[in-house]
Amino acid sequence: MLSSSSPPRAIATPCVQVCVVDGASGLCLGCWRTLQEIGTWSRMTDAERAAVMAELPGRAERADPAGRS
Repeated sequence: MLSSSSPPRAIATPCVQVCVVDGASGLCLGCWRTLQEIGTWSRMTDAERAAVMAELPGRAERADPAGRS
């Protein structure tokens, strides 16, 4: 007997496929996540991902893509 299961739920992500890491801040200039966050994103709980997502708007201030530190 086959079980009726729904397809896997998509994981929300801030990725915009602009993957460039700012050396000074360690943040991706596309989504503002750290490399560790990007690497563990699919294994994070919904609550952990929501906490990171809540922090992202303020992270842009930490990165300077033009290198004007």
